[in-house]
Amino acid sequence: MGGKCVLVTGGARSGKSEFAEQYVEAAGKKIIYIATAQVYDEEMRRRVTIHQERRPANWQTVEAPQAADLVMREAVETADAVLFDCLSMYLTNLVFAENTPQEVGKRQSYILEEMDRLLDAACQGKATVVFVTNEVGLSIVPENALAREFRDLAGLVNQRFARRMQEVYLVVAGLGVELKKLSVTASAAGKI
Repeated sequence: MGGKCVLVTGGARSGKSEFAEQYVEAAGKKIIYIATAQVYDEEMRRRVTIHQERRPANWQTVEAPQAADLVMREAVETADAVLFDCLSMYLTNLVFAENTPQEVGKRQSYILEEMDRLLDAACQGKATVVFVTNEVGLSIVPENALAREFRDLAGLVNQRFARRMQEVYLVVAGLGVELKKLSVTASAAGKI
């Protein structure tokens, strides 16, 4: 029997990470935090520091900017709860990884396969796993092709994950709304 898988999504500075941190804290004592950020500049260093300072000292942090499925596979067997922060950053890492195909169609297939490996690893373990992700599709259409590709991939990844999760939360202004309880299928909506 696998653990519970949860997705927490929202916009920038919506409070989604804090919501996810509180969720895993209530899920057990042994918590593994899988961090995906790579620090390339001072702004990112500040963001990472804020997250680090907010985490309790007893949480184990594992950095996984690449091959996160391998880290996840081990984490779900040893922890009560795993917090993966975040899918959007991990997606960015995959888009720019050296081994990622350069042709758009092949790149998309490769990235979705990598994300499926991560998803499978998370949902087959015994721990509660909480994924944080950004909701990037509610804004204007980006002006350049790479940004549009990222937005589209993020939407596809979020849909894939949401389908497999037991719970999905949208966080706005620090408030979480459980979407699975409110959702309906298109065919059911047509009958309303």
